[in-house]
Amino acid sequence: MVKDLGKYIFMIELGIKYIYIFKKTFFHPFIAQKYAYEELSKSRQDYSNIVLEFLNIEVEIDGQIPQENKILYAINHRSLLDIMVMEHIFSKHNKNGTWIAKQELFDSFYGKFFEYSGCISVDLETKKGLISFFKSIKNTFSKVDNMNLYIFPEGERYKKEGIKEFQSGAEKIAKANNLKVVPVFINDQLERVFKGAPYKETYKIKVHIGEVDEHHNLEEKYLSHYTQSLQKGE
Repeated sequence: MVKDLGKYIFMIELGIKYIYIFKKTFFHPFIAQKYAYEELSKSRQDYSNIVLEFLNIEVEIDGQIPQENKILYAINHRSLLDIMVMEHIFSKHNKNGTWIAKQELFDSFYGKFFEYSGCISVDLETKKGLISFFKSIKNTFSKVDNMNLYIFPEGERYKKEGIKEFQSGAEKIAKANNLKVVPVFINDQLERVFKGAPYKETYKIKVHIGEVDEHHNLEEKYLSHYTQSLQKGE
């Protein structure tokens, strides 16, 4: 109990500090959008690296992060740690990008962390919300030519074995913005990993990075990557 309380206090206090850091960039009146997204990406990555170090978690990757940008990274989702694990990987490859998240996440008590860190919200419940979202994405790419998008195509955390059926949004986003796709499989149950942290001995997480591909038949291609990743083992 004390162990759990300690990590939550650490993450919340650190998160409050980073909300202030995000705000200085998010509300800055004189910086270009491209520079803002680059700085917000670096700040999110710094936060994630600090948390993973505190939890004593290391990340190993199988595969390669592509050098090119304007990529949509499709990632399986089980835990809050998924975001931090991926931000850690992107920090090692100098990647600038942002997360796509449901509007209700921005309405939660920690919503300002996501809003001010440059994440993009989508209201899936209304046609107006979807139209506004796609306009926002297209406008952002017109000004930030080195940006990438990170998305959980399952739509929500999935705590069972395997991969939950994809929502249609990821493929539509990729198609509308002419993005290529990289499938990513985090080969661990990170909700369990997070519960056991922080660790006395370093805990290693394996992440399988797929090949860059076109956005067509995204779910089919992801399932192929998932199967191949399982065959490789941890």
